[in-house]
Amino acid sequence: MPLLEVRNLEKNYKDGDTETPALRGVSFTIESGEFLAIMGPSGSGKSTLLHILGLLDKQSSGEYLFDKKGWDDYEEDEISHIRNKKMGFVFQAFNLLPRTTVFENVELPLLYSDVPESSWKKRTLDAIEAVGLSHRAYYESSQLSGGERQRVAIARALVRDPQIIFADEPTGNLDSKSGGVIMKILRELNESQNHTIVLITHETYTAEHTKRIIRLMDGKMVSDEPVQKRRSINDHNLK
Repeated sequence: MPLLEVRNLEKNYKDGDTETPALRGVSFTIESGEFLAIMGPSGSGKSTLLHILGLLDKQSSGEYLFDKKGWDDYEEDEISHIRNKKMGFVFQAFNLLPRTTVFENVELPLLYSDVPESSWKKRTLDAIEAVGLSHRAYYESSQLSGGERQRVAIARALVRDPQIIFADEPTGNLDSKSGGVIMKILRELNESQNHTIVLITHETYTAEHTKRIIRLMDGKMVSDEPVQKRRSINDHNLK
Protein backbone atom coordinates (compact mmCIF):
# COMPACT_ATOMS: atom_id res chain seq x y z
CA MET A 1 0.00 0.00 0.00
CA PRO A 2 1.49 3.40 -0.98
CA LEU A 3 2.51 5.80 1.79
CA LEU A 4 1.43 8.78 -0.35
CA GLU A 5 -1.12 8.92 -3.15
CA VAL A 6 -1.65 11.96 -5.37
CA ARG A 7 -4.60 11.84 -7.76
CA ASN A 8 -5.26 14.53 -10.37
CA LEU A 9 -4.01 17.23 -8.00
CA GLU A 10 -4.83 20.85 -8.82
CA LYS A 11 -3.78 23.99 -6.98
CA ASN A 12 -4.91 27.48 -7.98
CA TYR A 13 -4.02 30.79 -6.39
CA LYS A 14 -6.50 33.68 -6.55
CA ASP A 15 -5.63 37.36 -6.67
CA GLY A 16 -8.86 39.30 -6.96
CA ASP A 17 -10.55 38.08 -10.12
CA THR A 18 -7.38 36.47 -11.42
CA GLU A 19 -6.77 32.75 -10.87
CA THR A 20 -3.31 31.32 -11.49
CA PRO A 21 -2.81 27.54 -11.73
CA ALA A 22 0.23 26.24 -9.83
CA LEU A 23 -0.45 22.50 -10.20
CA ARG A 24 -2.42 20.93 -13.03
CA GLY A 25 -3.54 17.30 -12.92
CA VAL A 26 -0.58 15.81 -11.05
CA SER A 27 -0.83 12.09 -10.15
CA PHE A 28 1.69 9.66 -8.62
CA THR A 29 2.27 7.38 -5.62
CA ILE A 30 5.19 7.01 -3.22
CA GLU A 31 5.88 3.72 -1.50
CA SER A 32 7.36 3.44 1.98
CA GLY A 33 11.16 3.31 1.80
CA GLU A 34 11.49 5.20 -1.48
CA PHE A 35 14.08 7.92 -2.14
CA LEU A 36 12.97 10.23 -4.92
CA ALA A 37 13.48 13.72 -6.25
CA ILE A 38 10.87 16.19 -7.46
CA MET A 39 12.57 18.41 -10.02
CA GLY A 40 11.66 21.46 -12.00
CA PRO A 41 12.73 25.03 -12.74
CA SER A 42 11.56 28.00 -10.71
CA GLY A 43 7.79 28.34 -11.07
CA SER A 44 7.23 24.71 -12.03
CA GLY A 45 5.10 23.98 -8.94
CA LYS A 46 7.52 21.87 -6.92
CA SER A 47 7.37 24.04 -3.78
CA THR A 48 3.57 24.15 -3.99
CA LEU A 49 3.53 20.36 -4.28
CA LEU A 50 5.86 20.02 -1.28
CA HIS A 51 3.53 22.16 0.85
CA ILE A 52 0.58 19.94 -0.05
CA LEU A 53 2.51 16.70 0.55
CA GLY A 54 3.66 18.06 3.94
CA LEU A 55 0.07 19.03 4.88
CA LEU A 56 1.11 22.68 5.06
CA ASP A 57 -1.43 23.65 2.39
CA LYS A 58 -4.53 22.10 0.84
CA GLN A 59 -5.11 21.37 -2.83
CA SER A 60 -7.85 23.16 -4.79
CA SER A 61 -9.12 19.89 -6.25
CA GLY A 62 -8.06 16.30 -6.75
CA GLU A 63 -7.02 14.00 -3.94
CA TYR A 64 -4.01 13.63 -1.69
CA LEU A 65 -3.85 10.66 0.67
CA PHE A 66 -1.22 10.22 3.36
CA ASP A 67 -1.32 6.81 5.00
CA LYS A 68 -4.65 6.12 3.21
CA LYS A 69 -6.41 9.24 4.57
CA GLY A 70 -7.07 12.63 3.01
CA TRP A 71 -7.10 16.13 4.52
CA ASP A 72 -10.88 16.05 5.10
CA ASP A 73 -10.58 12.73 6.97
CA TYR A 74 -8.53 14.39 9.72
CA GLU A 75 -9.42 16.86 12.45
CA GLU A 76 -7.26 20.00 12.41
CA ASP A 77 -5.30 18.92 15.50
CA GLU A 78 -4.69 15.52 13.87
CA ILE A 79 -3.04 17.23 10.89
CA SER A 80 -0.68 19.09 13.22
CA HIS A 81 0.06 15.82 15.01
CA ILE A 82 0.90 14.05 11.72
CA ARG A 83 3.20 16.88 10.63
CA ASN A 84 4.99 16.83 13.97
CA LYS A 85 5.22 13.07 14.46
CA LYS A 86 5.17 11.37 11.07
CA MET A 87 6.90 13.97 8.90
CA GLY A 88 10.35 15.54 9.09
CA PHE A 89 11.30 18.71 7.21
CA VAL A 90 14.73 19.95 6.08
CA PHE A 91 14.91 23.40 4.48
CA GLN A 92 17.50 25.23 2.41
CA ALA A 93 17.86 27.96 5.06
CA PHE A 94 18.49 25.44 7.92
CA ASN A 95 16.04 27.28 10.29
CA LEU A 96 18.13 26.66 13.40
CA LEU A 97 17.70 28.65 16.58
CA PRO A 98 20.60 31.08 17.08
CA ARG A 99 22.65 31.10 20.28
CA THR A 100 21.55 27.57 21.13
CA THR A 101 23.54 24.35 20.96
CA VAL A 102 23.30 21.57 18.44
CA PHE A 103 21.76 19.40 21.17
CA GLU A 104 19.08 21.99 21.96
CA ASN A 105 18.18 22.48 18.30
CA VAL A 106 17.80 18.76 17.70
CA GLU A 107 15.90 18.18 20.94
CA LEU A 108 13.37 20.93 20.18
CA PRO A 109 10.69 18.78 18.42
CA LEU A 110 10.58 16.48 21.45
CA LEU A 111 9.51 19.35 23.70
CA TYR A 112 6.20 19.47 21.83
CA SER A 113 5.70 15.72 21.59
CA ASP A 114 4.20 12.88 23.58
CA VAL A 115 7.59 11.16 23.72
CA PRO A 116 8.52 10.39 27.37
CA GLU A 117 11.02 12.94 28.66
CA SER A 118 13.19 10.15 30.02
CA SER A 119 14.12 9.16 26.45
CA TRP A 120 14.79 12.67 25.07
CA LYS A 121 18.53 12.73 25.70
CA LYS A 122 19.19 9.35 24.06
CA ARG A 123 16.99 10.14 21.06
CA THR A 124 18.70 13.50 20.60
CA LEU A 125 22.23 12.11 20.86
CA ASP A 126 21.36 9.19 18.54
CA ALA A 127 20.05 11.62 15.90
CA ILE A 128 23.18 13.78 16.22
CA GLU A 129 25.36 10.68 15.88
CA ALA A 130 23.44 9.61 12.76
CA VAL A 131 24.66 12.75 10.95
CA GLY A 132 28.21 12.49 12.27
CA LEU A 133 28.16 15.47 14.64
CA SER A 134 28.60 13.90 18.08
CA HIS A 135 31.79 15.94 18.51
CA ARG A 136 29.78 19.14 17.97
CA ALA A 137 26.77 18.29 20.18
CA TYR A 138 27.33 21.15 22.61
CA TYR A 139 28.62 23.74 20.15
CA GLU A 140 26.33 26.66 19.39
CA SER A 141 24.87 26.63 15.89
CA SER A 142 26.63 29.92 15.13
CA GLN A 143 29.96 28.12 15.51
CA LEU A 144 29.20 25.63 12.71
CA SER A 145 29.83 25.68 8.98
CA GLY A 146 26.90 25.72 6.56
CA GLY A 147 27.25 22.01 5.88
CA GLU A 148 27.28 21.23 9.59
CA ARG A 149 24.18 23.37 10.15
CA GLN A 150 22.34 21.42 7.48
CA ARG A 151 23.38 18.19 9.19
CA VAL A 152 21.88 19.55 12.42
CA ALA A 153 18.66 20.27 10.52
CA ILE A 154 18.59 16.66 9.29
CA ALA A 155 19.15 15.38 12.83
CA ARG A 156 16.27 17.55 14.05
CA ALA A 157 14.05 16.05 11.33
CA LEU A 158 15.11 12.56 12.42
CA VAL A 159 14.66 12.87 16.16
CA ARG A 160 11.00 11.80 16.18
CA ASP A 161 11.67 8.91 13.78
CA PRO A 162 9.23 10.16 11.10
CA GLN A 163 7.70 8.03 8.38
CA ILE A 164 8.89 10.45 5.72
CA ILE A 165 11.44 13.25 5.39
CA PHE A 166 10.87 16.16 3.00
CA ALA A 167 14.13 17.87 2.05
CA ASP A 168 13.56 21.19 0.24
CA GLU A 169 16.70 22.21 -1.71
CA PRO A 170 18.91 20.93 1.16
CA THR A 171 22.13 21.60 -0.78
CA GLY A 172 21.07 24.96 -2.21
CA ASN A 173 23.11 27.10 0.23
CA LEU A 174 26.17 24.85 0.29
CA ASP A 175 29.36 24.45 -1.69
CA SER A 176 29.61 21.32 -3.81
CA LYS A 177 31.69 19.33 -1.31
CA SER A 178 29.38 20.08 1.65
CA GLY A 179 26.37 19.35 -0.54
CA GLY A 180 27.86 15.99 -1.46
CA VAL A 181 28.23 15.11 2.22
CA ILE A 182 24.55 15.98 2.81
CA MET A 183 23.47 13.74 -0.06
CA LYS A 184 25.60 10.89 1.29
CA ILE A 185 23.89 11.23 4.70
CA LEU A 186 20.43 11.22 3.11
CA ARG A 187 21.30 8.15 1.04
CA GLU A 188 22.56 6.29 4.10
CA LEU A 189 19.38 7.17 6.02
CA ASN A 190 17.36 5.72 3.16
CA GLU A 191 19.47 2.63 2.51
CA SER A 192 20.51 1.73 6.07
CA GLN A 193 17.46 2.87 8.04
CA ASN A 194 14.79 2.67 5.32
CA HIS A 195 13.61 6.26 5.76
CA THR A 196 11.32 7.48 2.99
CA ILE A 197 12.84 10.67 1.57
CA VAL A 198 11.39 13.17 -0.90
CA LEU A 199 13.96 15.64 -2.20
CA ILE A 200 12.94 18.91 -3.85
CA THR A 201 15.65 20.23 -6.18
CA HIS A 202 16.32 22.00 -9.46
CA GLU A 203 19.75 20.39 -9.77
CA THR A 204 20.15 17.26 -11.90
CA TYR A 205 23.44 16.29 -10.24
CA THR A 206 21.70 16.34 -6.83
CA ALA A 207 18.66 14.38 -8.04
CA GLU A 208 20.92 11.68 -9.47
CA HIS A 209 21.68 10.52 -5.92
CA THR A 210 18.04 9.40 -5.59
CA LYS A 211 16.37 6.36 -7.14
CA ARG A 212 13.51 8.07 -8.97
CA ILE A 213 12.88 11.50 -10.45
CA ILE A 214 9.52 13.22 -10.97
CA ARG A 215 9.82 16.26 -13.24
CA LEU A 216 7.41 19.19 -13.24
CA MET A 217 7.00 21.95 -15.80
CA ASP A 218 4.44 24.75 -15.61
CA GLY A 219 2.50 22.86 -12.94
CA LYS A 220 2.26 19.63 -14.93
CA MET A 221 4.11 16.38 -14.35
CA VAL A 222 6.12 15.72 -17.50
CA SER A 223 7.96 12.55 -16.44
CA ASP A 224 8.29 9.99 -13.64
CA GLU A 225 11.26 7.69 -14.19
CA PRO A 226 13.83 5.66 -12.25
CA VAL A 227 17.38 7.03 -12.15
CA GLN A 228 19.29 5.03 -14.74
CA LYS A 229 22.78 5.78 -13.46
CA ARG A 230 22.97 6.85 -9.82
CA ARG A 231 25.89 8.89 -8.60
CA SER A 232 28.34 7.09 -6.34
CA ILE A 233 27.61 7.44 -2.63
CA ASN A 234 31.29 8.35 -2.22
CA ASP A 235 31.03 11.23 -4.71
CA HIS A 236 31.32 14.15 -2.31
CA ASN A 237 31.39 16.69 -5.10
CA LEU A 238 27.94 17.29 -6.52
CA LYS A 239 29.07 19.01 -9.71
